[in-house]
Amino acid sequence: MELLTTFIDLVLHLDKHLETLTANYGTLVYGILFLIIFCETGLVVAPFLPGDSLLFVTGALAGAGMLDPTLLIAGLTTAAILGNTTNYWIGRYVGPAVFHNENARLFKREYLERTQQFYEKHGGKTIVITRFMPIIRTFAPFVAGIGKMAHTRFQIYNISGGLLWVGSLVMAGVWFGNAGFVKNNLTAVIFGIIFLSILPGIIGYLRHKTSNATS
Repeated sequence: MELLTTFIDLVLHLDKHLETLTANYGTLVYGILFLIIFCETGLVVAPFLPGDSLLFVTGALAGAGMLDPTLLIAGLTTAAILGNTTNYWIGRYVGPAVFHNENARLFKREYLERTQQFYEKHGGKTIVITRFMPIIRTFAPFVAGIGKMAHTRFQIYNISGGLLWVGSLVMAGVWFGNAGFVKNNLTAVIFGIIFLSILPGIIGYLRHKTSNATS
């Protein structure tokens, strides 16, 4: 329970924690952020790590002069691309056995199935679209590996999605993170970002439940 409380506090007060990290560790904070984004996108056991909100808050700190936006975008885009690539190869070589293991405990099978359905509807564009969808974002490259998507094709979507995801959210933080209303209500803004991020998943779930109820 204490660990859960600590994690929730970290997610909801990213600005304060990142300010402390920057003050205490200086340029090492770039490495810490790199590791978080890499793990969030590269390990199917870590979809709970902050992604969208983390990028926005780092942008806000860059806008306040505490971090370098160029280094942030370059470093975190690299982390996102390498994370997805790692996840792809894990899915390609380990995924089939894991996916067919009904008793696997390291992930929720429903996340994999939901991501598979997303692939069936959107194809390779899933890699780009799901960059903005927590949890499914982590499973998309894993499922791409399971499905043995051509590596070159995967990397085209992976690189373009990584650039779009990191660049847009970091720059949104740079441009709007220090505006009076946003700065004074940053916790509410983080809640809003989290809600907007999971909204497509909620809508998809409700549609699925509705279709099952009427069939």
